[in-house]
Amino acid sequence: MDLFEMAVPADRPLAEKLRPKRLEDFAGQGDILKVLKPFIENPQLLPNLILWGPPGCGKTTLARILAENSGANFINLNAVETGAKEIRELGERAHYRKLQGHGQTLVFIDEIHRLNRAQQDVLLPFTEAGDFTLIGATTENPSYELNSALLSRSRVIVLHRLPEASLDEIFRRGCAELKLDPDQLLSENAKAAFLNFVDGDARKLLTSLESLSAHAQTRPLPLEPQDLAEILQKPSLRYDKKSDEHYDTISAFIKSVRGSDPDAAIYYLARMLAGGEDPVFIARRLVILASEDVGNADPRGLQVAVGGLQAVELVGMPEAAISLAQVTTYLSCAPKSNASYMALKAAQAEVESSGTLEIPTALRSARTKLAKDLGYGQGYKYAHDGVTGWQPMAFLPEKLRGKKFFELSDHGFEKTMRQYLDWMKGKKE
Repeated sequence: MDLFEMAVPADRPLAEKLRPKRLEDFAGQGDILKVLKPFIENPQLLPNLILWGPPGCGKTTLARILAENSGANFINLNAVETGAKEIRELGERAHYRKLQGHGQTLVFIDEIHRLNRAQQDVLLPFTEAGDFTLIGATTENPSYELNSALLSRSRVIVLHRLPEASLDEIFRRGCAELKLDPDQLLSENAKAAFLNFVDGDARKLLTSLESLSAHAQTRPLPLEPQDLAEILQKPSLRYDKKSDEHYDTISAFIKSVRGSDPDAAIYYLARMLAGGEDPVFIARRLVILASEDVGNADPRGLQVAVGGLQAVELVGMPEAAISLAQVTTYLSCAPKSNASYMALKAAQAEVESSGTLEIPTALRSARTKLAKDLGYGQGYKYAHDGVTGWQPMAFLPEKLRGKKFFELSDHGFEKTMRQYLDWMKGKKE
């Protein structure tokens, strides 16, 4: 038999045809299945779930398997296409279905983070009353995207990117379905590049595999990395977000900015972007660097970095690269200080060591009569009553009096800050 054998055109995408129907076939989330085991064995105990994980890690598949296992009526919704009215009508139907003895309803909402607050509020009475079991899927942090009331009624399950072993297993399943020999389709280097390219996303793997299968008849096999770059329309597949090259390049980039070398920094930025690095990841690293390495030597650095992150998220590639270049060169040329970062580390170490020391009585809140009777707030000196806007007073707990955490440098604006503090505290009433 030839390596490639034309299959009858499928009426469904490969990713849908190979979607696991049983937990035994669900790949790459063994720890999650252990957490869900009690609910699998006793479906009536299944709580509302929020499945949080990257694209293609199995959120929808897991929801369908749980619904099938529970015997519940399964309703699949997408948050983008669902309004508050539809959610309310669905909840009412589930309520009456349950009253009539027709069993439980399981509602799966994909991209649940796209529901606005009002739409999320509509879900609350139905989930609280148990009219239906909610399973929401999101790629965004639920703590930021979902309201606290909905989160309190749900259990968050964190799914992870699929490991290489699971991706390889899915790759072989896909090849079998497409009548391809998995050991001859791709060279060793191309196979490694392909698994890196899909970045833990099973759906992306199978969709890309369909593209490869369409070209496998007209190209010599095995396919090489340059074939993949052409077929999948990627300029380079050598930059792996999980390999040493990824970590080495971002490390060189950060160290170049910290070392005030804008030429090296812009080179490594261009190299990461050419390799397909996530521009938001780069922008976030620059925000961290602005506080950690530039700090108060140039307080505007953080504003520039945050503005760059917002621009990247607003504009997107390829134009976002211009904003990243601006932030990179600004921070590279800015004066540097890690005084704030080092002060934080020293203070954290002290808190870890000394625990919860008593706050001086003069600094405590005197909002209640009991607090006032206990002397809270007495002896506090209002700083603005001082000639220079300062009055001598001990603020640290007694055990830490005289302890120094923050040491200003002579770099950039920090020199001005230190001079101002010296002036302000040098004039006493």
